[in-house]
Amino acid sequence: MTSRSHLRKPDAEHLRQEWGTVSGNELRLTRAAAEELVAALNADLSGFYLLFNQVRKHAWTVEGAEFGDVAAFLEAAADHLAEMTDDVAIRVHALGGVPVCGPMGIRQHAPMTIETPHRFDVRSSLERDLDGYATLAVQLRNHVELAEQARDKATSDLLRGHLKTLEEDAHTLQRYLADDSLVRRE
Repeated sequence: MTSRSHLRKPDAEHLRQEWGTVSGNELRLTRAAAEELVAALNADLSGFYLLFNQVRKHAWTVEGAEFGDVAAFLEAAADHLAEMTDDVAIRVHALGGVPVCGPMGIRQHAPMTIETPHRFDVRSSLERDLDGYATLAVQLRNHVELAEQARDKATSDLLRGHLKTLEEDAHTLQRYLADDSLVRRE
């Protein structure tokens, strides 16, 4: 018989903070500003999770004439998204929040939907990736503005840096999609 102790809900005595709450922070932000930023960053975090998993899947399944180059780019892009995920989760905690986690939490807060589990041709896969990057870029621009309004320069700078990386990776995807060798499988 296997132990299911890891599936039990944590006892109240071990709980430090409930999901969806924002405790005080040492950043001198008002609770209202911190709550708004935590909600925004959790949406970003959810988007990064979903896009990371989608891009990683596409790296595993890419094939065709440019297999090596496309797969290497997708692996690097997934690594960028993993770094963004970590950075934003740490910032959520610093703001007094609890980073979003688990499939249901991520689905509820993500700005996009999870791609179906099927394998697609490389052009369709990269088009889906580009759409995800575009969605996240728009959202991050809005959240940079939100952080600036809250006078949270550190969050603003963090998001600006990640926005730059997203835009660079999206530009690379656009270059791959401009290549006629990435044909759809008929």
